[in-house]
Amino acid sequence: MSKVSDILKRDMKLFYEDYDTEANLSDTTSDTVLVSDFTEYNPLHNGHYHCMKTARDMFPDSLFVAIVPGLFERSGRGIPYILPREIRAEIAVDVGADIVVEGPPMGIMGSGQYSLCLCKTFQALNTDYIPRGYKPVEGIDEILKRINMGHHVASKPYKIQDKTTHETLLKGKLEEDNYVITSFANSLSKIGFDYTGKFIFVERIEGVSGTLIRESIQKDNFDRVTGMMPEKTIEVLKREITNDSIIYGIRDEESILATANDYSMEKLSALNLFNDKLAKSIVDNRPFDDLKSLEESILPGFSSHFRQRVLSILENPIPKEVISEYIDKYPSNIRVLAYKNKESLEKFKEKINNKNVLNLRLRS
Repeated sequence: MSKVSDILKRDMKLFYEDYDTEANLSDTTSDTVLVSDFTEYNPLHNGHYHCMKTARDMFPDSLFVAIVPGLFERSGRGIPYILPREIRAEIAVDVGADIVVEGPPMGIMGSGQYSLCLCKTFQALNTDYIPRGYKPVEGIDEILKRINMGHHVASKPYKIQDKTTHETLLKGKLEEDNYVITSFANSLSKIGFDYTGKFIFVERIEGVSGTLIRESIQKDNFDRVTGMMPEKTIEVLKREITNDSIIYGIRDEESILATANDYSMEKLSALNLFNDKLAKSIVDNRPFDDLKSLEESILPGFSSHFRQRVLSILENPIPKEVISEYIDKYPSNIRVLAYKNKESLEKFKEKINNKNVLNLRLRS
């Protein structure tokens, strides 16, 4: 627990350093082609590798930059990652990435908030191409076609709309991977980033089970998943199991309970994603002695993972007004988690639109 607590304390310090920093914007004249992928790499499996390799084969002389979600080590579902981001970045470089940069704090944000931050990262990196995996379902081909035409495509309740032509492209909801693509298109349109022809859509491969991978890690037995991940991923996972560095499912319970038990109704209501109704449900049922009773008091939200997101926010209590200001200036710093070599790092610095390039962990 102390290791996770130390990570969260460090990340809260980094968050407020970013919050207090203004981006040092610059113009670029670099001819380097930059391919930028966003993936959690939780952990990096053959699906991720296939997407990376497809883009690298299309643009062999490009600089491949992976954006790996960072601060607070919680996924878009609000659940702790398997490995800290520096180690996820190490694997990404070892299997083919040139640079890995830290992405936004997914676990404490709403999906629209972190989608906006990610798209502002694509813009700050001066991205030329964005590879993205998708699932082939009925209607998706037309949606992907419109996006690569540069149309403003957005997900609305129970429909996908082309806001450029005011057409409904699909009625109903998209699966998660495909929804992320339309969310990106919507956010990129909002910030005025021209993404015409920039997406590289890669059909997702079969045969990768996140559930089996997680079970293999918990049992320290990879016999059933050796064909699902690159050898490097398995090698590092085994090493970090030995090093006791797996953080999946581990929370700073003391901090969560302190926030839930001690914060006033007003302070709880002011937290990101909170409202008066949610705050009242916690206040009315406290004090809490454990996470199970606390989780049961959290009202169901708009997604099946809402309660996990709420736990992550209680774990890292940041007011929604601070989050809003943080998003406005995001990314104020570009933090490099790993890089292939110094030549790649210099090309990266020359290419991007922000001179505030920092290193969280150096790799030479």
